[in-house]
Amino acid sequence: MNKSLVVITGLGAIIALGWSMLMPSTQTAMVQTRNDDAVAGQVLYQENCASCHGANLEGEPDWRSPKEDGRLPASPHDETGHTWHHGEGLLFNYTKLGGKEALAQQGIDFNSGMPGFAEQLSDQQIWDILAYIKSTWPAPQQELQATRTEAERLQKEANQ
Repeated sequence: MNKSLVVITGLGAIIALGWSMLMPSTQTAMVQTRNDDAVAGQVLYQENCASCHGANLEGEPDWRSPKEDGRLPASPHDETGHTWHHGEGLLFNYTKLGGKEALAQQGIDFNSGMPGFAEQLSDQQIWDILAYIKSTWPAPQQELQATRTEAERLQKEANQ
């Protein structure tokens, strides 16, 4: 078989599998059947996230400086924050499990103030909130975040 055809076929398979390989082992939702709803996510964000991360995704003041307990204030989820620096799998797990547990699964000991929402939100509701947050970013941040999500997926695939 022609080497170019093999590469193109391989890339097609990667795209076809795409999101299905993204899912961390702790997640139960199937990506290929997701139908994220940013409008529903906005309502859920206001009900569950805005009290810490701000009604306009602005985060807490001085979010880069630890509080007296050593925890960082809630970061912004708009383009000025670092949320878009992370792949979707990490963002999902960070929301579902809480920051401390999500990072512990990666071997990182971090005193995060982010609680887990596994008991309050369904997997789909978490995806909807993330869809809303992502919908507010300018195109360059959306593209960079998509690249990080793809890198995360490839890393997961390589580890299997």
